[in-house]
Amino acid sequence: MRRLWSRGMRLAVMTLGFAGLAVALNAVPGMATSPGGGFTSTLVARGTYMDHGTLPIKEGSDVVVTQITSPVGGSSGWHSHPGGAIGVVGCAGAGCHSAITIYRSVGGHCVINTYTNGQSFVERPGEVVLAISTGSDTAIVYGIFPGVPVGGSPRIDQDDPGTCPGV
Repeated sequence: MRRLWSRGMRLAVMTLGFAGLAVALNAVPGMATSPGGGFTSTLVARGTYMDHGTLPIKEGSDVVVTQITSPVGGSSGWHSHPGGAIGVVGCAGAGCHSAITIYRSVGGHCVINTYTNGQSFVERPGEVVLAISTGSDTAIVYGIFPGVPVGGSPRIDQDDPGTCPGV
């Protein structure tokens, strides 16, 4: 009986010892490191997300990043993206007023949204859209295109679906 009690005590002491060691190791704060060797990061664009939804990204596909510049009144033409797109609206210079109006053909009707400097949006995979620069200054859109076939184009030209008359 004494032997059984002794074995139980040893097991309890070892369990508490390992638990204490785990707590001690996790309580030691990590050391933050600064980038070195010429590694830098430059903020290119930042935008507040203004849409609902997500984009699926398939393993093995490309992610393409572009800078799109459009003068006031410039049009993208009707198009879609194989893996969707994330756009961040920017502008050249302080105090400029850029805007991009996106016309979406959804279920046989037209959905129109305008995004201004500092806002972001999503175009879903295969969604047929047209973008027009509608601000008072040249718009810059930083586009991120996930799910692009390897070596392929992030853009697919589309025919006018006829759902947004006058555009």
